[in-house]
Amino acid sequence: MNYRHLGRCGLQVSELSLGSWVTFSTQVDVDAAVECMAAAYDAGVNFFDNAEVYAGGKSEEVMGAALKKLGWRRSSYVISTKFYWGLNDGVNEKNTLNRKRLFEAMDGSLKRFDMEYIDLVFCHRADPTTPIEETVWAMHNLIERGKALYWGTSEWSAAEIVAAIEIANRHHLHKPVMEQPQYNMLVRERFEKEYARLFKDYGYGATTWSPLASGVLTGKYNDGIPSDSRGALPDYEWLLPRLTDAERLAKVKALQGIANNLNCTMAQLAIAWCLKNPNVSTVITGASRVSQIHENMKSLEIVEKLTSEVLEKIEAVLQNKPGEE
Repeated sequence: MNYRHLGRCGLQVSELSLGSWVTFSTQVDVDAAVECMAAAYDAGVNFFDNAEVYAGGKSEEVMGAALKKLGWRRSSYVISTKFYWGLNDGVNEKNTLNRKRLFEAMDGSLKRFDMEYIDLVFCHRADPTTPIEETVWAMHNLIERGKALYWGTSEWSAAEIVAAIEIANRHHLHKPVMEQPQYNMLVRERFEKEYARLFKDYGYGATTWSPLASGVLTGKYNDGIPSDSRGALPDYEWLLPRLTDAERLAKVKALQGIANNLNCTMAQLAIAWCLKNPNVSTVITGASRVSQIHENMKSLEIVEKLTSEVLEKIEAVLQNKPGEE
């Protein structure tokens, strides 16, 4: 396992990390979480991603209980969570980044994790109804109180992120240092084009999610929706248009030939492709069983095989490089 700095931070995270969206609580109980996290940790993974809203708070509880069973040194791993959507429907309890919500959300997550602090805290979406300055001050205060170590954004526009950084710089506050955007072979525009200035001028870090495009890039949906897949889960029907898009599936089938020539799976090719981008701090992977952890970790061996010639072949299939027709 290699480690990359989180942007210009001193903190280093493993190139591959393990996330809990969809899986923890929904598909994975505490015992299964222990097995998956142990397999990842043994492979060198030190970053485990979570969010308040995942499984309505249950994902944090499962991960916290798993960590208690595993008994690792707290300094040997990095934990994240994210706030915005909330767990209740009351006013000031959902879809906001106001000061009250952020303080209460932080206390709730710490209780569910049963931890004294969270390493990385993300504002899960931008809040157009709360002044960015209020959010920046609240996140600064959470860090000053020792409840979080670093804070960042997730799926914010570049303009919103720059505004937050400049407010923090103006008032000498802890500024956001990382973004958590979707990034994969099929979704590239924001990461490669809109965020280019963030990486160049501000040294922003990136913990990217969905390297497999919700499983599309594994090839599992080439012939329909498997009964044991994410696409068949209740409440995830909104994913179906992406999982059955004919143009996307045609590209996946064409990419399979490249994967075969490299003696790897489509999933390994897709993850390795993300890692080739130097602006990626870590690629968040998902798994509901240990075998998937092992398969994902083998992606590290494929990165060096992605020569300029191979990358050109991939681009010829994708035909979606930002800034080009």
